[in-house]
Amino acid sequence: MPRGIQLGLAANWRQFALLVLVNGLVGAMVGLERAVLPLVAADEFGVASRAAILAFVATFGLSKGLSNLVAGHLMDARGRRRTLLIGWIIGIPVPIAVLVAPSWWWIVAANALLGVNQGLTWSTTVVMKIDLVGRRRRGLAMGFNEAAGYISLAGAALVSGYVAANLGLRTGPALLGIVISLSGLLVSWLFIADTSEYVRLEEAVHASDREHVRLGRLLRASLWSDRGLFSVSQAGFFNNLNDSLAWGLFPFLFAASGMTVRQIGAISAIYPAAWGIGQLATGALSDRWSRRWMIVDGMVVQGIALVSMALTRTMITWCAALVALGVGTALVYPTLLAAVGDIARGKIHGRLLRDVGCDCRRRGSHRRFRHCLLDTITLVAESVFACVHSVEDNPMDSAAGTERHARPPGYRCSLV
Repeated sequence: MPRGIQLGLAANWRQFALLVLVNGLVGAMVGLERAVLPLVAADEFGVASRAAILAFVATFGLSKGLSNLVAGHLMDARGRRRTLLIGWIIGIPVPIAVLVAPSWWWIVAANALLGVNQGLTWSTTVVMKIDLVGRRRRGLAMGFNEAAGYISLAGAALVSGYVAANLGLRTGPALLGIVISLSGLLVSWLFIADTSEYVRLEEAVHASDREHVRLGRLLRASLWSDRGLFSVSQAGFFNNLNDSLAWGLFPFLFAASGMTVRQIGAISAIYPAAWGIGQLATGALSDRWSRRWMIVDGMVVQGIALVSMALTRTMITWCAALVALGVGTALVYPTLLAAVGDIARGKIHGRLLRDVGCDCRRRGSHRRFRHCLLDTITLVAESVFACVHSVEDNPMDSAAGTERHARPPGYRCSLV
């Protein structure tokens, strides 16, 4: 048994707090894009096709999902801290590429790098916190981690709207991104210690749980053969599908209503803020209450919120729906992560926690998903259709009547 270390938050609060800070920086990286990136496509590159615009969400989800898979292997094979540093190094070119991009597809490619950055760094901070506190406080660790990430994401979305209005849709957020990525790399390099020894300590305490499991077996278990893992996987798929909808389509919905870029940044921050703050409570509660019912109740609230977003047109009702969406996601997200952690043991912990448990955003093609949560699928499908239809009903074409330079009315006025 490793000596000189012990599990628990009280014994490891300094390192735990540093990891919370690091994950705040991780969340801020993606938050900078939350409100403005879809608008960049229409305003600066004249992209009229929403399929092309939403390609940045698809590439982000695909690269992040694959990176989670790689992150689990790297953490178990090479160590947590090294994986975290690699993630930050990969993230540094992202804001630079956004700043100098000559075409929209450069930004789509940059978002693929951002997905790798998020997959490696976010997954690693989750696992390192669990290493420190042990299995009994897994939900608390999840809550702190996700709260830090999404509160920072909300703050970055809010700030990005203001800096974009003053410095430009790309320049302002890109400059902030350079500062954030460099800060994350430096803090991780100078102050974060590897937590692999804590894993060995927990393995020694729970020696009977230790088992080496191959990746293929984990994938089979989480996609069809294990009911527990499969149920968590498909719930994570729909949770992230909801988030993709909020990220990719909501800015168009807001812009089409005549909001300025500052207002879009502010209202876009509501959902991740409610999500982040809520997780301060729901993470710990998932250690005491039924994880199953927290997930089910949260997904019901998400569905109601998404339908409300599509069917209403006022600022007040949108704000209320975004708060509800954040609360629902706060019930679901840390609970899903903790549920996967309940199933994972010992050395498979890092590999299993996020790559096959909760970030299945782009695995919807598997035929077995069609049999699960049909009510949730219906709610999400109706919401997507309604949101797209409501955006289509608001003309975003230029005065000449073409779609080549489609620009949502209202947000350009804050840029001049």
